[in-house]
Amino acid sequence: MTRKANIQDLDQLTNLFDQYVVFYKNPSNYEKHNAYLKERIENNEAIIFVASEDENPDKIIGFALIYVTFSSLALNKILILNDLFVDPSVRKKGIGEKLIAQTEAFAKELGSKTIRLRTAKSNNAAQKLYHKMGFVREDYLYSYDLTVS
Repeated sequence: MTRKANIQDLDQLTNLFDQYVVFYKNPSNYEKHNAYLKERIENNEAIIFVASEDENPDKIIGFALIYVTFSSLALNKILILNDLFVDPSVRKKGIGEKLIAQTEAFAKELGSKTIRLRTAKSNNAAQKLYHKMGFVREDYLYSYDLTVS
C-alpha cells in the first residue's frame, strides 16, 4: 500500500531516510534528518509517498520524496524523484515499483509528462528497476553540481 506521508509518519520516515543517506556515504544524523523532513512536510515543499505492507499498514517500509519544479524546455511542470528507498529487509517485493507508480499517477494528476531522477553509477539494482519502470537514461545532457561555500 502507498499513500502520501503526513506529520505522524515523521519518526518512521526519518529512520528510513537516515538509512538512505548512509547508503550514499553521508553521515547518520537522525535529528538533522528529522528536522529536514518535518520542514518539507509542514511547508508543503515536497511530496512524500510512503509504502507499507498490506498486512501491517502502520509500519512504513519505503518512501519516495518528490519535488515539483518546472522545465523551460518542456514548458511544463516536472517531478524530481529525488529520493527513493525501500527497507533492505523487504526489497524485491515490488515496493519500489509501487512507489514509482504512485509518483507516476501524481505526475499525471498534475499534468506533468516528465519524472526525472539521478542515481549512483554503481547502484545497479536501482538502475534495473528504473529501466523496468520505463525510465530512459539520458546520454544527451550532463549533470553538474556546484558546491557553494
